[in-house]
Amino acid sequence: DISTKDAGNLRFRVTRGQADEPFSKQDREQCQFLVPHMRRALNIHNQIDRSESLGSLYSQAIGRLSIATVLIDENGYVLEQNVFAKQILDSGDGLKVVGGRLEAFYPSDNRELRRLVKEAFARSHQQQEESLPEAMSITRPSGEVNLGVVIEVIPSQGWAEGKGQSQAVIYIRDAVGKSQASSEVAKKLFGLTPAETALSLQLANGLSLEEAAEELGIRRNTARAHLRAIFSKTGVRRQTELVRIFLNSVAALGQTEEETL
Repeated sequence: DISTKDAGNLRFRVTRGQADEPFSKQDREQCQFLVPHMRRALNIHNQIDRSESLGSLYSQAIGRLSIATVLIDENGYVLEQNVFAKQILDSGDGLKVVGGRLEAFYPSDNRELRRLVKEAFARSHQQQEESLPEAMSITRPSGEVNLGVVIEVIPSQGWAEGKGQSQAVIYIRDAVGKSQASSEVAKKLFGLTPAETALSLQLANGLSLEEAAEELGIRRNTARAHLRAIFSKTGVRRQTELVRIFLNSVAALGQTEEETL
């Protein structure tokens, strides 16, 4: 039996057929010799598995916060993108993929985007410490509020020999995107009824009280009554405060896959 720090006890067994000769003392010594190496390999495997699991959780959390992420190489070619990034890029409203490369819609923005990406990678190669990520605003042809973009190069392992492929993450935030707050989590956080939660989420998405009432198919007086109850339960006095606490709450982190879709 091989004991590991994080995975408990694992069984290592070597068997032979009943017609074969029994294991010799030398055979048993060779197996015993392998045990420390196998224990180290299992510990490394557990650490990698835990790191991958944490990375997956962090990626999901970023997605639930409605932050689009695009992984690019040094030449601007898109390597990966999350679901929110795909929606933005497919719409072509400000950013798009042309020939596999990330580009801005307007030439002036595209030149600035390429410059910032180039400078970000250059600083990374020079191993400059405490450098701030690059950021810019992308104009949208639809006339909607500009997209916010932050560019951050993924740190490379300084002890590794040779030059691997440098990569950067581009974070994109759509200021007019709808809140991804989970209705179930919001109800638990603030003690709201389903009707009050539905109204709160509509308000968090930028609708006025009248627009929210129309969207939900309820009377304005009913919406006002719900809003008074919401104010009482959340401790706020103004609609803007309600929107702020919803957008800054952890409600989006409890979002289910069905709510995302």
